[in-house]
Amino acid sequence: MPQGKPSSVPDDGLTTRQRRNRPLLAVHTGDMKGKSTSAFGMALRGWNQGWSIGVFQFVKSAKWRVGEESAFRALGRLHEETGEGGPVEWHKMGEGWSWTRKRSTEQDHAEAALEGWREIARRIEREQHDLYVLDEFTYPLHWGWVDVAEVVDTLRRRPGFQHVVITGRRAPQQLVDAADLAMETGKLKHPMDAGQKGQKGIEW
Repeated sequence: MPQGKPSSVPDDGLTTRQRRNRPLLAVHTGDMKGKSTSAFGMALRGWNQGWSIGVFQFVKSAKWRVGEESAFRALGRLHEETGEGGPVEWHKMGEGWSWTRKRSTEQDHAEAALEGWREIARRIEREQHDLYVLDEFTYPLHWGWVDVAEVVDTLRRRPGFQHVVITGRRAPQQLVDAADLAMETGKLKHPMDAGQKGQKGIEW
Protein backbone atom coordinates (compact mmCIF):
# COMPACT_ATOMS: atom_id res chain seq x y z
CA MET A 1 0.00 0.00 0.00
CA PRO A 2 2.40 2.76 -1.15
CA GLN A 3 1.33 6.25 0.00
CA GLY A 4 -1.79 4.77 1.60
CA LYS A 5 -3.24 3.57 -1.69
CA PRO A 6 -4.53 -0.01 -2.11
CA SER A 7 -2.59 -2.22 -4.49
CA SER A 8 -5.82 -3.51 -6.04
CA VAL A 9 -9.53 -2.67 -5.97
CA PRO A 10 -12.02 -5.56 -5.73
CA ASP A 11 -14.97 -5.76 -8.08
CA ASP A 12 -17.53 -5.70 -5.25
CA GLY A 13 -19.90 -3.05 -6.55
CA LEU A 14 -19.03 -0.60 -3.76
CA THR A 15 -18.09 3.01 -4.34
CA THR A 16 -14.75 4.28 -3.07
CA ARG A 17 -16.56 6.09 -0.24
CA GLN A 18 -18.56 2.99 0.73
CA ARG A 19 -15.47 0.80 0.74
CA ARG A 20 -13.48 3.36 2.68
CA ASN A 21 -16.07 3.70 5.43
CA ARG A 22 -16.75 0.05 6.21
CA PRO A 23 -16.50 -0.88 9.91
CA LEU A 24 -13.36 -2.90 10.60
CA LEU A 25 -12.45 -5.85 12.80
CA ALA A 26 -8.79 -5.60 13.82
CA VAL A 27 -6.77 -8.25 15.66
CA HIS A 28 -3.45 -7.35 17.29
CA THR A 29 -1.59 -10.47 18.36
CA GLY A 30 1.99 -11.71 18.82
CA ASP A 31 4.54 -12.10 21.60
CA MET A 32 6.00 -8.58 21.67
CA LYS A 33 4.89 -5.31 23.25
CA GLY A 34 2.69 -2.85 21.40
CA LYS A 35 -0.59 -4.67 20.80
CA SER A 36 -2.68 -2.75 23.33
CA THR A 37 -0.71 0.44 22.69
CA SER A 38 -1.62 0.31 19.02
CA ALA A 39 -5.28 -0.36 19.83
CA PHE A 40 -5.39 2.60 22.22
CA GLY A 41 -3.82 4.75 19.51
CA MET A 42 -6.75 3.84 17.26
CA ALA A 43 -9.12 4.69 20.10
CA LEU A 44 -7.50 8.11 20.49
CA ARG A 45 -8.04 8.85 16.82
CA GLY A 46 -11.64 7.68 17.11
CA TRP A 47 -12.21 9.86 20.20
CA ASN A 48 -10.92 12.84 18.22
CA GLN A 49 -13.57 12.11 15.59
CA GLY A 50 -16.28 12.24 18.25
CA TRP A 51 -16.79 8.47 18.41
CA SER A 52 -18.13 6.67 21.46
CA ILE A 53 -15.25 4.56 22.81
CA GLY A 54 -15.74 1.39 24.86
CA VAL A 55 -12.70 -0.31 26.41
CA PHE A 56 -13.07 -3.76 27.98
CA GLN A 57 -10.05 -5.31 29.71
CA PHE A 58 -10.22 -9.06 30.33
CA VAL A 59 -7.01 -9.99 32.14
CA LYS A 60 -5.22 -7.05 33.72
CA SER A 61 -5.69 -6.72 37.47
CA ALA A 62 -8.57 -4.57 38.68
CA LYS A 63 -6.16 -2.86 41.08
CA TRP A 64 -3.73 -1.89 38.32
CA ARG A 65 -4.68 1.40 36.70
CA VAL A 66 -2.61 1.64 33.53
CA GLY A 67 -1.66 5.03 32.15
CA GLU A 68 -4.01 4.67 29.21
CA GLU A 69 -6.95 4.20 31.55
CA SER A 70 -6.24 7.42 33.42
CA ALA A 71 -5.80 9.28 30.14
CA PHE A 72 -9.01 7.96 28.61
CA ARG A 73 -11.02 8.64 31.76
CA ALA A 74 -9.73 12.22 31.62
CA LEU A 75 -10.78 12.45 27.97
CA GLY A 76 -14.21 11.14 28.94
CA ARG A 77 -14.53 13.89 31.54
CA LEU A 78 -13.38 16.46 28.99
CA HIS A 79 -16.13 15.33 26.64
CA GLU A 80 -18.74 15.55 29.39
CA GLU A 81 -17.62 19.04 30.36
CA THR A 82 -16.97 20.60 26.95
CA GLY A 83 -18.43 18.31 24.28
CA GLU A 84 -15.00 17.85 22.73
CA GLY A 85 -14.20 14.39 21.36
CA GLY A 86 -16.48 11.50 22.23
CA PRO A 87 -17.78 9.66 25.30
CA VAL A 88 -15.54 7.03 26.90
CA GLU A 89 -16.34 3.95 28.99
CA TRP A 90 -13.63 1.75 30.53
CA HIS A 91 -14.51 -1.61 32.11
CA LYS A 92 -12.22 -4.21 33.65
CA MET A 93 -12.17 -7.11 36.12
CA GLY A 94 -13.15 -6.07 39.62
CA GLU A 95 -15.12 -3.02 38.51
CA GLY A 96 -18.39 -2.22 36.80
CA TRP A 97 -21.13 -4.34 35.32
CA SER A 98 -19.47 -7.75 35.11
CA TRP A 99 -16.30 -8.06 37.12
CA THR A 100 -17.43 -8.58 40.73
CA ARG A 101 -15.08 -11.27 41.98
CA LYS A 102 -15.91 -12.76 45.39
CA ARG A 103 -14.05 -15.99 44.62
CA SER A 104 -11.01 -16.73 42.54
CA THR A 105 -11.36 -20.19 41.01
CA GLU A 106 -10.82 -20.72 37.31
CA GLN A 107 -14.51 -21.45 36.90
CA ASP A 108 -15.35 -18.09 38.47
CA HIS A 109 -12.99 -16.30 36.11
CA ALA A 110 -14.39 -18.21 33.14
CA GLU A 111 -17.94 -17.28 34.09
CA ALA A 112 -16.98 -13.64 34.55
CA ALA A 113 -15.22 -13.57 31.18
CA LEU A 114 -18.24 -15.10 29.47
CA GLU A 115 -20.61 -12.61 31.09
CA GLY A 116 -18.23 -9.84 30.02
CA TRP A 117 -18.41 -11.02 26.43
CA ARG A 118 -22.20 -11.35 26.59
CA GLU A 119 -22.47 -7.75 27.79
CA ILE A 120 -20.29 -6.63 24.88
CA ALA A 121 -22.50 -8.60 22.49
CA ARG A 122 -25.55 -6.85 23.91
CA ARG A 123 -23.90 -3.48 23.40
CA ILE A 124 -23.00 -4.41 19.83
CA GLU A 125 -26.61 -5.35 19.16
CA ARG A 126 -27.68 -1.94 20.52
CA GLU A 127 -24.93 -0.20 18.51
CA GLN A 128 -23.81 1.45 21.75
CA HIS A 129 -20.23 2.32 20.78
CA ASP A 130 -18.43 3.30 17.60
CA LEU A 131 -15.14 1.66 18.62
CA TYR A 132 -14.69 -1.30 20.96
CA VAL A 133 -11.27 -2.18 22.37
CA LEU A 134 -11.36 -5.77 23.69
CA ASP A 135 -8.01 -5.73 25.46
CA GLU A 136 -6.38 -9.11 26.17
CA PHE A 137 -9.56 -10.81 24.90
CA THR A 138 -7.59 -13.49 23.06
CA TYR A 139 -6.79 -15.17 26.38
CA PRO A 140 -10.38 -16.14 27.32
CA LEU A 141 -10.74 -17.39 23.75
CA HIS A 142 -7.50 -19.37 23.92
CA TRP A 143 -8.44 -20.89 27.29
CA GLY A 144 -11.87 -21.94 26.01
CA TRP A 145 -13.76 -19.67 28.40
CA VAL A 146 -15.56 -17.94 25.51
CA ASP A 147 -16.56 -19.73 22.30
CA VAL A 148 -14.57 -18.45 19.33
CA ALA A 149 -17.26 -19.36 16.79
CA GLU A 150 -19.87 -17.39 18.73
CA VAL A 151 -17.61 -14.35 18.90
CA VAL A 152 -16.77 -14.47 15.19
CA ASP A 153 -20.43 -14.87 14.24
CA THR A 154 -21.50 -11.96 16.44
CA LEU A 155 -18.78 -9.71 15.06
CA ARG A 156 -19.51 -10.63 11.46
CA ARG A 157 -23.21 -9.83 11.92
CA ARG A 158 -22.73 -6.62 13.93
CA PRO A 159 -25.08 -3.89 12.71
CA GLY A 160 -24.34 -0.31 11.77
CA PHE A 161 -20.92 1.31 11.92
CA GLN A 162 -18.97 -0.32 14.75
CA HIS A 163 -15.22 -0.91 14.74
CA VAL A 164 -13.78 -3.65 16.97
CA VAL A 165 -10.13 -4.10 17.99
CA ILE A 166 -9.05 -7.26 19.84
CA THR A 167 -5.63 -7.63 21.44
CA GLY A 168 -3.60 -10.39 23.07
CA ARG A 169 -1.23 -13.26 22.35
CA ARG A 170 -2.19 -16.49 20.59
CA ALA A 171 -5.23 -15.18 18.73
CA PRO A 172 -7.26 -18.14 17.41
CA GLN A 173 -6.87 -18.64 13.67
CA GLN A 174 -10.64 -18.42 13.17
CA LEU A 175 -10.57 -14.91 14.62
CA VAL A 176 -7.59 -13.89 12.49
CA ASP A 177 -9.35 -15.21 9.39
CA ALA A 178 -12.41 -13.09 10.16
CA ALA A 179 -10.39 -9.91 10.70
CA ASP A 180 -10.06 -7.10 8.19
CA LEU A 181 -6.76 -6.09 9.75
CA ALA A 182 -4.50 -8.55 11.56
CA MET A 183 -1.03 -7.76 12.84
CA GLU A 184 1.53 -9.82 14.72
CA THR A 185 4.20 -8.22 16.89
CA GLY A 186 7.62 -9.84 16.92
CA LYS A 187 10.62 -9.17 19.11
CA LEU A 188 13.97 -7.98 17.81
CA LYS A 189 15.24 -6.66 21.17
CA HIS A 190 13.72 -5.98 24.59
CA PRO A 191 15.12 -4.31 27.74
CA MET A 192 14.24 -7.43 29.72
CA ASP A 193 16.84 -9.30 27.69
CA ALA A 194 19.39 -7.22 29.62
CA GLY A 195 17.68 -7.84 32.98
CA GLN A 196 15.74 -4.57 33.04
CA LYS A 197 12.25 -4.63 34.54
CA GLY A 198 9.31 -2.59 33.29
CA GLN A 199 9.27 1.08 34.17
CA LYS A 200 6.68 3.78 34.64
CA GLY A 201 5.91 5.85 31.57
CA ILE A 202 6.90 2.93 29.32
CA GLU A 203 4.91 -0.08 30.57
CA TRP A 204 2.25 1.75 32.59
